[in-house]
Amino acid sequence: MDEILRARREALRRQWALWLAGRTAPGVRSEISASWRRSIGAVDPGTGSAPLSASADWARSPLRAPVEAVAGELRAVAEDAGFVAAVTDERCTILWTCGGTVMSRRAGAVNFAQGGRWDEASMGTNALALALKTGAPSSVFSAEHLVEALHGWVCYCAPIHGPDGSVLGVLDISTTWDRSHPLGLPTVRGLVAAIEGRIGGASGGWRLRCLGGARLLRDGAPVPLRPRQVEILALLALEGRAVPPERLHDALYGERRVSAVTLRAEVSHLRRALTGALSTRAYALTGRLSCDAAEVLAHLDAGRLDEALGAYGGPLLPFSEAPGVLTWREHIEVALREAVLACPRPEPALAYGVHHLDDLAVHEHAIALLPPADPRHAVAVSRARAAR
Repeated sequence: MDEILRARREALRRQWALWLAGRTAPGVRSEISASWRRSIGAVDPGTGSAPLSASADWARSPLRAPVEAVAGELRAVAEDAGFVAAVTDERCTILWTCGGTVMSRRAGAVNFAQGGRWDEASMGTNALALALKTGAPSSVFSAEHLVEALHGWVCYCAPIHGPDGSVLGVLDISTTWDRSHPLGLPTVRGLVAAIEGRIGGASGGWRLRCLGGARLLRDGAPVPLRPRQVEILALLALEGRAVPPERLHDALYGERRVSAVTLRAEVSHLRRALTGALSTRAYALTGRLSCDAAEVLAHLDAGRLDEALGAYGGPLLPFSEAPGVLTWREHIEVALREAVLACPRPEPALAYGVHHLDDLAVHEHAIALLPPADPRHAVAVSRARAAR
């Protein structure tokens, strides 16, 4: 993978140099070259850092409360994976950042910090400016940045929308070019979905992550639950309505001889963990809770495949053998996989393939959509060989 990334970086640096010399750069993505043309008149490619603005006002930003509600997740992603995360306002001025000590120091050297202005007119082509300009998720790798000081970086960014559809700012996660990963863009999309779910009081701060693992968070802090309680919570979140005790019992235990008292005890423990936000007769969630599995299905129902993959972290509760969980797991996998195989773009197959390395059909779909010169083609070929 390092050799593939290094070859891609060197090829882009040659294209960047050709373009600055007034020649064509056919190997550069059209959205990148268009951004170069827009910003070259205002930005010197040799500039060392972003200009600073005195107008950054995090205290009054409508994004402050929803971002701080998921700050624990953002810090975990940034620190565990070696990223630095940033949130901007609608003018692309950074309002808030987090990350480990080393990456934060590197980011500060180019003013990727509070007050830094990252619009195209200030810092040229970068993922923050592109996401804000287009209103769509964006990634910018190494020499796709107009400014040479950023050629050591890869950035993944997505816009944050308000309830009325307006763009309030962007969320960006950035790291060094050699840590580029196909999951970068899906990760930032999933984090944006969590932030948007909390804008305007849309959520009370509860979030269940049950794809690829199991974790309940309240305002970004983990809430300990036993595996059976996570299963109950996931089933209720996916049902989206009251579930009679008998039906929940069947979904959890199937034909096993488990008493109703055992189920009531599990529900009682879960109710205490949720501070009472669970009804006592027909079981239903009475408080607001966002759930990554439910979000994947909602995005698929609306035809938003990229957003569905952004929220997707792997199979539903992979440790569980509860009949109801198995049914929902198969439903999610079939729906998402079919959408991926029907998509004429390679990115969904690459993102889905990260979680399903043994799925030969998905890897072959990516191979068919990628030109051999694209470095991602080699990644898909390698996965297909392993799957065989």
